[in-house]
Order: sequence, then C-alpha cells, then structure tokens
Amino acid sequence: MRENRLKSMWGRGEAAVNGWLQIPSAWSAELMAHRGWDSLTIDMQHGLIGYETALLQLQAISTTEVVPLARVPWNEPGIIMKLLDAGAYGIICPMINSRAEAEAFVGACRYAPEGYRSVGPTRARVYAGDDYQTQANKTIITLAMIETAEALENIEAIVSVRGLDAVYIGPADLSLSLTGTVQVDYTDPDLLAVLDTILAVAQKHHVVAGIHTSSVEFALKMIEAGFQLVTVSSDSGLMRAAAEATVTKMKGTVKERDDASPY
Repeated sequence: MRENRLKSMWGRGEAAVNGWLQIPSAWSAELMAHRGWDSLTIDMQHGLIGYETALLQLQAISTTEVVPLARVPWNEPGIIMKLLDAGAYGIICPMINSRAEAEAFVGACRYAPEGYRSVGPTRARVYAGDDYQTQANKTIITLAMIETAEALENIEAIVSVRGLDAVYIGPADLSLSLTGTVQVDYTDPDLLAVLDTILAVAQKHHVVAGIHTSSVEFALKMIEAGFQLVTVSSDSGLMRAAAEATVTKMKGTVKERDDASPY
C-alpha cells in the first residue's frame, strides 16, 4: 500500500504543514498540490465542495506525493466511507464532543474487526494499491476535531479511544464556545492555556495534536510548542490575501477587514 507520509513524518517526530481547500475546483487543488504542502485537506464542511468535485480534487492531488485528507460535513458514516473509498488518506471529523462520538467516527474509518467500515475501496485501491483492504486500518488517519467546551471537558476520554490518530483544534468554534467571541490565532492567556492542556493530554496518549491557524507566525509558534500538524489559512484565504496585497500596492488602499476567520 502507498505510504502515508504524514504517519511517517509523525513517527519521526516531525511536524507537517497542511494546506486547506475550500474552492470547488480540481485546477486550484492541483495548483495547491504542486506548491509543497505535506498534505491537503478538502473541506466539505465549510468549503464549497460536493462529493463529485472532491473526487476530482483527489485525482488532482494524486499528481503529487501530497497526502490527501478530507474534512467531512459531520460525523456521518456514509460520507466518511465514501471519501475513503475515493482515496482520501485521512478524515477530519468536526464537533467530536465525547468518547462515544469519537468511537463512532473511528469505527467508520476501520474495517472489521476494528470498526464497521464497509468493503468497497473503488478508487482507493487504484490510488493506494491492491493490498488496500488488508493495510488500510493501519494506514488511514483519523483526526477528531476539538472545538467546544464539552470536548475540552472530555478530552482525556476522547484521545484515549483506540484507533484515533490525532486531534485537530478548531480555534474559532473553541473560542466561541469558551468565551462567546471568535478568535483564531490566540493571544488570550487563558485560551493559550487551553491549547497547552489539549496538547499535553494528546502527547500523554501518543496522539498527534493539530491546529488550524490564520498566519505563518502563529503556525510556527504552534510547531515550536509541540503541535505536529498545522494548517495555515486556506486556498480562498491565501487568494484573498494576495489580491488585497496587489490592490494595496496598485491603489494605495484596500477595503478594511475586521472578521476573525481561519479561512
């Protein structure tokens, strides 16, 4: 089976830099894939992407060695299994708040007896190799999103679920749940302490900790702290930033933004 380079990097103690795809285009996915990211996540929760486009994006990413991931809209087994069958090498699942939800998520990603994933890796066998079915359980990555006060309370129970490879912090929803306001690259000492808590519990259970960021500076800070997967912005966010920089240079002014968004 084709190597999951993220797992290999994590096994060596390295941090991976993840790109984020929200634009529903195989071309933009291919363009991003050729820019040197370690992995790319197809965002089917807040991105503008449906299944058929996600399939085309997975094919576009396959023109490189970049690891293809997908964030599903919800903890629903059907779309999880369908994306894995299409060739995603890892699934990020939003709003995991309890051990039971984490177990259900992991189970949907694993073939029996470790889970209840149905057999039928239509494209995955072509992408990964003919031995996919026997090797997938130890190759596919499961990432549970931690983004609520409830998840924080249950963090120990969540990360101890067998077969969970990583937790992935959604900073906007987590800050909203804890403080009532949206923050992304935290400066609040209390929120930074929350990140430290999640990281410590994850490391205790040998689970990778990942986080979404909006800036290179904060992403580097998170790697220094011990996070092994950092996402910086998104394809739409990077395009917006480049457009704003160009307009500013040309016209000297640009429309002010006051929104806090990881995308």
